[in-house]
This record gives sequence, C-alpha cells and structure tokens, in this order.
Amino acid sequence: MEAIEQAMKSWDGAELFYREWIPHEATDKAILLFHRGHEHSGRWQETVDLLALTDIAVFAWDARGHGRSPGERGAANNFADVIRDVDAFARHISERYEIPIENMIILAHSLAAVSVAAWVHDYAPPIRAMILATAAFHVQLYVPLAIPLLRMKQRLFGPGQVKSYVESKLLTRDKKQAAQYDADALIFRQIAVNVLLDLYDAANRLVADAGAIQTPTLMIGAGHDWVVRLKAQRQFFDRLSSPLKEIEIYPAAYHAIFHDQDRHLVVDRVRKFIRERFAEPATRPSLLNADQVGYTRDEYERLKSRGGMKFAVARAGLKAAGRLSRGVDLGWRSGFDSGLSLDYVYENKPRGASGVGRLIDRSYLNSIGWRGIRQRKANLKNALRKVIEKLHHQELPVRILDIAAGAGRYVIETMHELSDISISATLRDYEQENIDAAQALAQEFGLENVTAERGDAFDRDSIAAIAPRATIGIVSGLYELFPLNQAVLNSLRGLAGAIEPAGYLIYTNQPWHPQVEFIARVLRNREGQPWIMRRRTTAEIDELVRVAGFQKVAMEVDQWGMFTVSIAQRPEP
Repeated sequence: MEAIEQAMKSWDGAELFYREWIPHEATDKAILLFHRGHEHSGRWQETVDLLALTDIAVFAWDARGHGRSPGERGAANNFADVIRDVDAFARHISERYEIPIENMIILAHSLAAVSVAAWVHDYAPPIRAMILATAAFHVQLYVPLAIPLLRMKQRLFGPGQVKSYVESKLLTRDKKQAAQYDADALIFRQIAVNVLLDLYDAANRLVADAGAIQTPTLMIGAGHDWVVRLKAQRQFFDRLSSPLKEIEIYPAAYHAIFHDQDRHLVVDRVRKFIRERFAEPATRPSLLNADQVGYTRDEYERLKSRGGMKFAVARAGLKAAGRLSRGVDLGWRSGFDSGLSLDYVYENKPRGASGVGRLIDRSYLNSIGWRGIRQRKANLKNALRKVIEKLHHQELPVRILDIAAGAGRYVIETMHELSDISISATLRDYEQENIDAAQALAQEFGLENVTAERGDAFDRDSIAAIAPRATIGIVSGLYELFPLNQAVLNSLRGLAGAIEPAGYLIYTNQPWHPQVEFIARVLRNREGQPWIMRRRTTAEIDELVRVAGFQKVAMEVDQWGMFTVSIAQRPEP
C-alpha cells in the first residue's frame, strides 16, 4: 500500500500531519501507529510493508512538534496535550473513515507508548487492543539526580531543551538503518524539558496504576535497550488487569526495535497478535460489580486501616495547623470533602490567624489534590459553557439541574458569564448550609432564575419527578465520595428521567489520586469519619452512565490524570 498524506485539526485547532495506507477494498478495521520520540510517521513505511495487512487501514501521525506537524520542535505545552492529541486523532479517524473505535488496534513505540497507555488509562477508549513496544516507562538518563536537576533548571530558567545523548549506533545494530537515521532531516534530536519531566511523572503514575487498565495488550521489549529500562516495562505488564496480555522480549534487540536487525521477527509477532484480536469479537469485561471485587475495591479495603506512626504524626500536625489556617480549620469542622470546603478551595484566597497561618493556608490550597479540584472546576465550566451554547444555537431551552451542587459556584459563575442567554437552574443539595450558600451566591451575582432546594442525590424517584425536565444535568464531585455502584446507578437513572431526550449530562470522576492514602488515613469527611475513597476507573463510571441510558460524547482530564469531566447525551427515542 502506498502512503497518502493527510492532515487533521486537533482539539485546539492545531493541524497535525498524518499518513494513511488504505486497502483497495473497503474496510472497517484500522491500525494506528505512533512513532517514538524525535521521529515521524514516514519512519513506519517499511513496517507497514512488512505487516502486509492489505485488508486493514493503517494510519500514522507526526506528533505535535515532530516531523511535518506544527509546533516548537520536540515540545508541547505539557504531556497532557499530547494525550489529548492521541484522543483527537483516534476520534478523527473514526469519524472521517467510519471506523468504530472498537475496531482499532494501537501500536505505539517508546515515548508514544506512554502517551497511548495514558490515553487508555485516563480516557478508557474501547479499542480492540494496544501494542506497546520498548515503552519509555523509565528513561535511562545516566546523569545522577537528572530529574531533580531538570526540575530546578525549569524553575530557575523556564522552558528549555535537552539534547538526546543516544547515537544511532545505540538505537540499532543495522548500519544501514543507522545511516538513514543520521541523514533524516525530519528527525529532531532534542526534547523539551517540561515534556521530559511530564513523561517521567506520567510513566510513574501508569506503572503504579496499571491495574486500572483492562485493554488486551501486547508488550514488546528489547534485551539490549540503552534508552529505556526493561524492568519498568515488566512491572507495568505484571500489574495490568487485562484479561488478555502478552509480552515478548527480544534478548539481542536494541531500542529502535522496528529498525533493528531481525525486525521481521518483531513484525511477524505484531501481525499475529493483530490477526488474533480481529478474529475475535470485540468484548469488554463488565465493571458494574467493581465495587464488590477487583482492583480499586481491594485498594479501598486496604485504606480502611489507619496506617502507622507517620500518619498519626501527620494527623496531629494537621490538627495543629488548623489553629492557624482557615482552610484546614474548615476541613476539620465541616469535613474536607464538604461543599463549604470545596467552595473555599475554589476561592483560593489564603487566610489565617497570622502571617504564618496564611503561609500554611497557601501551602494547603496549593496541594496537588486541590489544584486538581480547581482544574476540574475550570473543565466543568468549559463543558457547561459548550453545552449551553450548543443548546442556544439550536434554539432549545437551557434548563440546568445540579443534583449535588454544594454552593453551585461553577453554575452560577457560568450563568453570569453567559448573561445574554436565557438560563434557568435548579441547584439541589442535601445540606441546608450549602443551600443557603447557593442562594447567597445567586443574590451576589444578581441572578433571579436560580432555585436552590434540598434534595437527596441518590433518590431516583425524587430526581426523576423534577419538572420541568432539564436539558442539562450535572453531577460533580459526588459519586467519587461513595464506594457502592448501586446507589450511583440509581442516581444516574433518576437523572435519565429528569433530563429531556437529546439533553446532556455532565459528570465528573476521579480515576487517580496521588494522595489517596494520605487522605484516607489523615483527613476526615463531612460525617466526621476517615475520608476513604474508592476510585472508579474511567471505564467503570462510563459503563454506569451507559447502563443508565446515556451515550458519552466528550471528556476532559487535568494534566495530572486525577479528575475527569465528561459529557454524555440522552438519546432521542
């Protein structure tokens, strides 16, 4: 098959270059290829030829900042943007070529294997399978303390580049391939410092949380890899929850495994895996009972212990800090997960009994979890704005229902910002103090079409009876606090009854949190109990939403992979 050059608009409008190899006969199956760092899609031509999959469409992009795609060479705003590009590319291929996501297999090499694994972890696309070759879960930097030094360099001097130490002779044993690599003008041998640091952090997160992934996976490793460590790849593989996972190590191979000697053996193994996966029906294990058995349930049970002495010391220290820091004091009094605490985090204004108290409060508000919460709010407002504007453009009424609104700040602020659009909102919450706060906030912004009322977000019948029915339903920051799926499903089914056909549901989730153990063993919730959370993978919450009667259409996630904001639509009859 001959490559045809194409281009696509990514999530931010950037026009990314890609190549396609389309069979003569129509097909509904696709392979997506993602090149290693520094390289470009043209480097896949020989692999495509060797695969000889003449009944499957093949697509390969030039990543942002690489090859013929735009952007500063070897750079991106952050690694999360690259992951969003992966999602945009898969969606583009699905929509333009009418190939279901379920009929896609992803092959990613080195750095790209990390971005693809992060996409699978964070977005939970229902792809048929993924193939990760010499995945860069641990880049060998060789320089002692390289990561801390790079972090310091970035803080002191801002953005910069790191030149790759890897010569072509360390990538492949094939001298002809090494010469082609050296002569390729589109290969850029540097990488942005921020991307390298983000890669390091994302890789550590993925290895630690590989159990969240259930996608069929083939991993390919090289025994003489001078670029990345094989040990981290094995750790990732061992922790995968995928019911079907395979690993193949080529003892003599170098890192550039698709351009190394004996590469036909690697390609043969890849072809075999692809053929086997497409020969089977597309299936996904159900996660409706993940609250009873499975990876995150086991973690939840482990977190019920109060931990050792270090957590007792942390609790005592944080209680002492509460005497000076207003935010910490509010958390101890009302619960760190309460609506009042959340609204304080949204305001993000350090307050305390003295200068020391304000300093403690600033540190508290700048913790990774609260930064993620504020980014979730920004993503939530962005999703809400998009849906409001879409309904307004279609000349449909905009009626918002938030079943656990807290103080409703994100809804009220968005309504104020879109004052030229007629919007009404019903803000429900279980706590009267949150209802009072929402009413006060609506008055502060001069909004009259806001109704704040008490209501149980898990009472299906009560939610479904709300009239008139909403065109936008919201549930944010709620399901993350409750471990059992039946209650969540009841709530979602209530929302399905409360939202008009073709209306939208905006929902949040917490698939990952680096402080989940600290939170469970140190902080208290709104009921005065240890704040223990059972994480739901993106695949799990999406299945609950789907079973309740919605179809997911979009998703955003923060740069740390902690909090997702998704949009789903209720189908018309």
